[in-house]
Amino acid sequence: MYAVVQAGGRQHKVEVGATVDVDLIDAAVGSSVELDQVLLLSGDDGVTVGQPTVEGAKVIGEVVDDVRGDKIIVFKYKPKVRYRRKTGHRQDYTRLRIKEIVTASGSFTTTDAETQTDAEAPADQEGNQ
Repeated sequence: MYAVVQAGGRQHKVEVGATVDVDLIDAAVGSSVELDQVLLLSGDDGVTVGQPTVEGAKVIGEVVDDVRGDKIIVFKYKPKVRYRRKTGHRQDYTRLRIKEIVTASGSFTTTDAETQTDAEAPADQEGNQ
């Protein structure tokens, strides 16, 4: 199961157990964050597209850390007037670990994802031998 959520004006595809970097949120490390703007849900029962959001759906994540993104170079240049400015920028992000996807009919948690991967693992090992 996965969901598409909107956080900080950007859309992120999230799954249970995955980590995602969203724009900086004012939350302490280890605290729980609720993202309630769920735009799309995909699971065993099909795909649900919100108009604009899916009612009763939310994504719960845990704040892992506050990180900084890669540095980008901003170079301003105007020809013939000797105007050149070189500056850099690093964006601040909050890293979230997705713990649970809650829908109107139920929820999908980390333990559900672990059992699903454990059930699939022996089949992959048999196919590789």
